[in-house]
Amino acid sequence: MSNKNFDVVVIGGGPGGYVAAIRAAQLGMNTALVEATHLGGICLNWGCIPTKALLRSSEIYHTMSKLDEFGLGAKDVSFDIKKIVERSRGISAQLSGGIHHLLKKNKITVLNGWGKLQGSGKLTVEKDGNVIETLSATHIILATGARARVLPGFEPDGKLVWTYKEAMTPEKMPKSLLVVGSGAIGIEFAGFYNALGADVTVAEVVDRIMPVEDEEISALARKAFEKQGMKIMTEVMVKKLEKSKDNVKATIETPKGKQELVVDNVMMAVGVVANTENIGLENTEVKLDRGHIAINEWMETDEKGVYAIGDVTAPPWLAHKASHEGIICVEKIAGLEDVHPMNKLNIPGCTYCHPQVASIGLTEKAAKEQGYKIKVGRFPFMGNGKAIALGEPEGLVKTIFDENTGELVGAHMIGAEVTELIQGYGIGKALETTEVELMHTIFPHPTLSEMMHESVLDAYGKAVHM
Repeated sequence: MSNKNFDVVVIGGGPGGYVAAIRAAQLGMNTALVEATHLGGICLNWGCIPTKALLRSSEIYHTMSKLDEFGLGAKDVSFDIKKIVERSRGISAQLSGGIHHLLKKNKITVLNGWGKLQGSGKLTVEKDGNVIETLSATHIILATGARARVLPGFEPDGKLVWTYKEAMTPEKMPKSLLVVGSGAIGIEFAGFYNALGADVTVAEVVDRIMPVEDEEISALARKAFEKQGMKIMTEVMVKKLEKSKDNVKATIETPKGKQELVVDNVMMAVGVVANTENIGLENTEVKLDRGHIAINEWMETDEKGVYAIGDVTAPPWLAHKASHEGIICVEKIAGLEDVHPMNKLNIPGCTYCHPQVASIGLTEKAAKEQGYKIKVGRFPFMGNGKAIALGEPEGLVKTIFDENTGELVGAHMIGAEVTELIQGYGIGKALETTEVELMHTIFPHPTLSEMMHESVLDAYGKAVHM
């Protein structure tokens, strides 16, 4: 490589890193991207995208199990877990190749290796333990992501005890599965295996599943999952795992005492750990805050010229948050005048279980705790013609407004396709809309989105179809 001096070098090629690199190149900066394993990062290769491919297969299988409701029939409905996994991996490979094309199109130098800071404006790229390049850059963006948290005594072995990676590529379909943790990752995999016929138990340490969601939505989710046959245990702690040749015995501490559960596999979904090791932070003034890189509103660290975005920084750990941070960071570096800090309350969160869950802004409880005097609107899926026609009558749209100003404070949904619907409220929050604008918006009929309108109307006692 002839040119070793860059305006911007990005370490990490996930949804934060590659987007930041592309935007930097678009703004005329000489840009390099360093990636140790695969373009697209965890999200594209082992997270967002391949899990949605798996879930799509399980959704279709679930629908085929109730074809009679739609006046349809099919014989010998079955699944092949190997083919399901192969499809998922193929989609990841296809999209990773697409990112390579985008980087090449934008004339970004891509280096396959491990990036490591070496002081002010300097970094090395290592491969197989050897330094293959030494680079200098005016701006270095750390986008090294995070990995699954591993608790002592619960280490994954690739066979019986899994993280999301092993759960994504099973050698065979388990007959029973214990999922430890009920966040988005745990619940999505629990739903996938449950839909394909596994006996699934979810263990959560706090008093409800999906604890970051609104309490009302969380309760509805639990009811739906249990109706599907999933076993939910809350306020419990898995104390010990004992592995035998073909199964695992879990000792679970419950409010009523210890309980033992024997399952084919255990999946640990207890959070993530930032990838801050061995990237040269000790050669800089970069600070850590509870294990994650500390940054300001412009993604700047305490080391001049070094920035951090995505999962290596504070939560929420979401791909779209990482991408947006990358854009803000680069546009601020470029000196654009219309750059704005990110409002984390405008970041939507989505869980692709069945039924889906999506939310944005404050929960009802959080809004009250922050002193808001609120108006709350609700509209059930059962009142929507499109939902009934789809055979998806279970769900709820909930909206929360500031009674004094009409500000949309939060929106929370459970039901079919709410992960697509939530962006309507996302746009509303970004535009600082009030209940008046939302009430005057014309929603098409028949659509699921009409429930969003009705929920707003309900907050002010004006709902029509309820």
